[in-house]
Amino acid sequence: MQHNPHAPNGTEALRIFVTGFRGRYPNLQYDVVRVIAEDDLVLLHSHAVLKPGTRQMVVDIFRVRDGKIVEHWDVMQDVPGESVNGNTMFSTVSAPAGQSAKGASTAENKRIALTLFNEVTADRDVTAYDRYAADPLHQHNPQSPNGVAAAKEQFTQAFAAHPELSVSLKRVIADGEYVAFHHHFLLSPADRGSAVVDIFRVQDGKVVEHWDVIQPVPEESGNDNTMF
Repeated sequence: MQHNPHAPNGTEALRIFVTGFRGRYPNLQYDVVRVIAEDDLVLLHSHAVLKPGTRQMVVDIFRVRDGKIVEHWDVMQDVPGESVNGNTMFSTVSAPAGQSAKGASTAENKRIALTLFNEVTADRDVTAYDRYAADPLHQHNPQSPNGVAAAKEQFTQAFAAHPELSVSLKRVIADGEYVAFHHHFLLSPADRGSAVVDIFRVQDGKVVEHWDVIQPVPEESGNDNTMF
């Protein structure tokens, strides 16, 4: 079952899609940067170069059942040439990858990140960043400056400019220090909105780093499953 709006359902359709895709992009490079897995869901955060001079961030989510992939979602966006925070969309700036956060469990990290996400997006309480994020908060969204104050200001401005803004959370995947949120972001009820994946890194009880990928929901799709 496909949720990529450009891909029909079914294994045969997938084979045709992939064969055609590789034919169009014979120099394709696809580097998986991080993997987040929980229960039957596996998320791959990747850096894709379809052809020289282009770069994309891609997040794939797979559902696995009985040893087979049965469902797939993805969100992708182009990587711009510049970033206001000085970080790439893929790097890790906080403590080295694999370093444990003083024994914190996946469940506790999930609770912290989910509380921050819900209090900001649902309750519109930007002071949640003061309670659940470390400063400096390392950002990888190229339009987001680093720091707690900048995150609070961005959301304050977004809520003021778009009073009907809403976020519909679809799935949460947590694995060690990493917690990912797949959601439908709308500026207004009339908006088709965007598919978004936010990834938080939690250390010592605080969110220390954030990545995201954003893709507008297209008007038409090659399947009837929606992007969510």
